[in-house]
Amino acid sequence: MDHPAGPADRVAAVRAQTVPQQETQAYPKPGRIVIASRESRLAMWQAEHVRDRLSLLHPGTTVDILGMTTRGDQILDRPLAKVGGKGLFVKELEAALLDGRADLAVHSMKDVPMTLADEFALVATLEREVPQDALVSARYACLEDMPPGAVVGTSSLRREAQLRANFPYLAVSSLRGNLDTRLRKLDEGQYDAIILAAAGLKRLGLGDRIRALLPVELSLPAAGQGALGIEALSSRPEVAAWLAPLVCAETDACVRAERAVSRALAGSCEVPLAAYAVIDHDRLWLRARVALPDGSRIAAAEVKGERSDPEAVAAECVAALRAEGAQAILDDLAPR
Repeated sequence: MDHPAGPADRVAAVRAQTVPQQETQAYPKPGRIVIASRESRLAMWQAEHVRDRLSLLHPGTTVDILGMTTRGDQILDRPLAKVGGKGLFVKELEAALLDGRADLAVHSMKDVPMTLADEFALVATLEREVPQDALVSARYACLEDMPPGAVVGTSSLRREAQLRANFPYLAVSSLRGNLDTRLRKLDEGQYDAIILAAAGLKRLGLGDRIRALLPVELSLPAAGQGALGIEALSSRPEVAAWLAPLVCAETDACVRAERAVSRALAGSCEVPLAAYAVIDHDRLWLRARVALPDGSRIAAAEVKGERSDPEAVAAECVAALRAEGAQAILDDLAPR
């Protein structure tokens, strides 16, 4: 199957950092801003972080949070890949944008579907926290210390594939739930170790639970991991203007490249796909991998290009991945 690249993240008309200064000033100061957020502890931290920054940026503006429970939070007994994927975490928030209950929604970028409906746009990407995966365990300081048969919990096919490729003697088991639920399951002894995004642990003041940060060479992060993104209606450029000073241009360029790779290869919870970019000597360095869930086959590529054109760098990386066998892997993963 040949997957088209699909539309870029719908930001061209409303991209916050390209709103001219005079145009930004032309929009009236908001009297009230409502942020839609999932109600998990980590999601609320993220929403509160954006609320506090907006309150400083717009003194006198009331900034409220509309907490919501999504389908992704409700379905905990099956792997996310089997019940609808990342979109389950954003649909209710998008409904709040459409009906006017909220002006914007705050997301962990790795949870945002790679293609948005025409009505929505990603209008701001904030500074990235530590992007790596983290090992959390009361028993072992690193993966290399774990004996054959030790159980590692993860909710991600991407992590599972890379774990199985590098540590085939470990037992990888599905792990669902919010961050606190996952830590509780570990502490109850259901797993010998679990793999989580380091960013979430650090944001909640749980950095001391991290036994080891996994090198990106061992566990390449998911597209957008560690970055916060803000979604709004594509018909509301004033929201982008309100948020413009919060945008991190470096993180934005990196995440755009990562998401473009995932979009081109139909990245979803059903496809073990990793994409991670950094700015290296003013060049955008993009690494990506596509794998079978059992880790038996992995296609990997890396390219460097102009940071001003992340999508072009991504297109080059996708071509390199296909040359390394990514399409054959995707064909094997396609529903029969």
